[in-house]
Amino acid sequence: MSDAADRLIQHVMTVKWETASSSARQSAVTFLHDSLAVGIAGKNERLADTVFEQARLWSGEDGSSLVLGRPGRRLKAPYAAFVNAYQIHCQEYDCVHEPAVAHPMATVGAALLAEAGRSGPVTGERFLESVIVGVDIVAALGVAVQGSLKFFRPATAGIFGSVAGLAKLRGLSHEVTKTAFGHALSFASGTMQAHVEGKPTLALQVAGASRSAVEAVDLAVAGFPSPDGSIDGPFGYLSLFENDVVLAPVLDELPKRSRIAEVSWKPFPTGRAAHGAIVAMQALMEKQGLTADSLSRFTYRAPPLIHRLVGRRSKAGMSVNYARLCFAWLGANVLLNGKVSLEDFSDENLNDPIRLELADRIHVETDGSQDWAAFAPATGIAELNDGRELREEVAKQFGAPEWPLTREQHLEKATQCLTFGGQADRAEALARLMTNFDKLDDVHEALAGALD
Repeated sequence: MSDAADRLIQHVMTVKWETASSSARQSAVTFLHDSLAVGIAGKNERLADTVFEQARLWSGEDGSSLVLGRPGRRLKAPYAAFVNAYQIHCQEYDCVHEPAVAHPMATVGAALLAEAGRSGPVTGERFLESVIVGVDIVAALGVAVQGSLKFFRPATAGIFGSVAGLAKLRGLSHEVTKTAFGHALSFASGTMQAHVEGKPTLALQVAGASRSAVEAVDLAVAGFPSPDGSIDGPFGYLSLFENDVVLAPVLDELPKRSRIAEVSWKPFPTGRAAHGAIVAMQALMEKQGLTADSLSRFTYRAPPLIHRLVGRRSKAGMSVNYARLCFAWLGANVLLNGKVSLEDFSDENLNDPIRLELADRIHVETDGSQDWAAFAPATGIAELNDGRELREEVAKQFGAPEWPLTREQHLEKATQCLTFGGQADRAEALARLMTNFDKLDDVHEALAGALD
């Protein structure tokens, strides 16, 4: 086996739940729980009903796959994947693999959940090992890239990870899985233009990747042929979508590490690149008394990825999606509220003249680093009206494996998400279900029982 698709698929075939590391097992359960909770919160995002209603028209009324946050509603698998992936990512609250600059669980988790609804019963063990391999593939495709983001990787790499997870879940052969990878190449898309403009189509691209992964696998199972060189062919994924790729060492590492254990929580519903700056500002407020009234200028000096992703300037009339990716506005909100929560993104707050004036004092600058995937180290610098300067160093990201959420913080986030999604009364049942998820006989039935 010489080409990259073969190497990736060989890895998919060999991963087993019983031989996975304890950290991989725990992370798979933890981030599945996090994704389900975030997806339920996403039901009440502004455009989520529009996405659901359109998917319902496409799907018809005879589907079998559940839709998060919508008790009793079922869609056909591709469209359930579409809606759930949208809801998981649409509020920028889903977990992230930082080195890969990708959100693997939005696509992978949504696709697997949809598949479990139509091809069950799927055991918890089988579902979780499919999560592990799906995240492995998304992350591997991301960490192999040395250059800056060219396309929106949560969607473009996400479709391949989703195909890998679906192939594992369905027990497909190497040959059929490779054909599905070929179809994934044909369907792969995702532009950073939506990010630049702060448009909600970012989450729609994630939704499309998850849906298309289900369709790619179905076509492969039906025997429809596809290109072989899906990953490293002359017009394969890496050639078309990425720059400066160093793939060989990443492929060699596949059997040696589980990338799911490298995934980070998002403690705040914002672009991940803003999290270090938020934590730095909170620390200066708590430890050194920084206030909105005392601040003359705040500068977050960080690697270039941070400026590219959240360094935009705030403006009156900006969209929710724009604001989630604008540290200037987010920082103003922290100065006023001490944090950033799902409830903060109201029209009133987005156009609040006090927040907008504060945001004019808050800036992101690059530190000259050439590491295009780095989130840290960084420094928060507050210049005060009295001439003093306060500094807070950020060596690691809150929510990362090096600084994880505690069990209590994880459960608090899940409860807040279910409350925002109108299912606060299901938070405890879902948490209980996750404690023995690998022992479930039928994932879809168990989740429906807990959430419907």
